[in-house]
Amino acid sequence: MVINTNIAALGAANDLNQSNTALNASLARLSTGSQLVNASDNPAGLAESISLNAQIGQTNAANDNIGNAQSFLQTQDGYLQQVGAALDQMASLAVEAQDGTISSSQLADYNSEFTALGSYIQDTATKMFNGVSLFSTGTLSVTTDGNGSSFSMNGVDLGAGLYSTASGASFTSSTTAATALSDVTAAIAQLGTDRASVGANEERLQYTSQALSVLSTNLTSANSQISDVDVATESTKFAKYQILVQSGTAMLSQANQNPQNVLKLIQNL
Repeated sequence: MVINTNIAALGAANDLNQSNTALNASLARLSTGSQLVNASDNPAGLAESISLNAQIGQTNAANDNIGNAQSFLQTQDGYLQQVGAALDQMASLAVEAQDGTISSSQLADYNSEFTALGSYIQDTATKMFNGVSLFSTGTLSVTTDGNGSSFSMNGVDLGAGLYSTASGASFTSSTTAATALSDVTAAIAQLGTDRASVGANEERLQYTSQALSVLSTNLTSANSQISDVDVATESTKFAKYQILVQSGTAMLSQANQNPQNVLKLIQNL
């Protein structure tokens, strides 16, 4: 038996320190809900978690872009529906203007409404969405994934081509009304093609958005396996470390009593 070096106490103190460190780490994991409180907890897992978090952020950003593009297309198609209604009415007016029984004043009334609707179409051609023209010949690129891939949407130009011809038409006789009808009919056919294109773009983006949502969910799930703490398992470990700290403290106290036994031997000399 020795006095200067209490090996039992040193061992108990070392064990107590380890148990106390483990208890504090478990407490930190439970309080934060994360397994990766410190980089040293799981260096490889931390690196993978950082990469997954970046992918999740990029995927969600791409999905936000698609959401904006869908809003753009829905706004665009809403205007095109109204343009279609205006063209239908213009066609009806052009047909009615070819009635030989109407007076010149009635013909002028038909033409007045016809040109007003044409003016509406010309005004619609200038509409904007968040500072971007809704109706132009240019294409719009939409980001479709976290890597920057894009999908190009063809533009619809209401200010040129068949639309321009129809919206700028007028009539003063049955003959010119027939010509105006022909122009409007051609614009209606073009509108059908353009709305189908807009619808196809919207459908394409809907599928892409759904795929990105699934990808984001799966990436989040994978990251959760690495970074999120299992509360049930960690609670069990926490209780274990609490017991170890309590028992270690008790054993350290007992080990510190050993020199007292040497003192008793000295006292008996």
